[in-house]
Amino acid sequence: MGKNKKKRIDVVYSTNPDFDFDHNEDQDQDEETLDPGEQLLYVSTDRKQRGGKEVTLVEGFIGAEEDLKDLGKFLKSKCGVGGTVKEGGIIVQGKFKDKVADLLEGKGYKVKKKGGN
Repeated sequence: MGKNKKKRIDVVYSTNPDFDFDHNEDQDQDEETLDPGEQLLYVSTDRKQRGGKEVTLVEGFIGAEEDLKDLGKFLKSKCGVGGTVKEGGIIVQGKFKDKVADLLEGKGYKVKKKGGN
């Protein structure tokens, strides 16, 4: 009962006699990842609320979380640093805006650099 109740937590009441709680499950699937040529990624550096440490941000990725994680892993390995993937963006430790932009363009993404420096 507990598991079934969790599935229908978003539905309070339906007037449709043919309504099926399990059918609405399909709406939660990941969105399809666009081809690199169709995506516009924004690359910037930031140090706000990071203890003075500078990081490179990649934003604007449209697609599945797993594909975003793979791209983040690629960028971190090429830059030889750590980082993370969260909230639909990639954080690479260090100031690598130009290098990350070049790597993304090499993979076929459209890239715009944000901010100065």
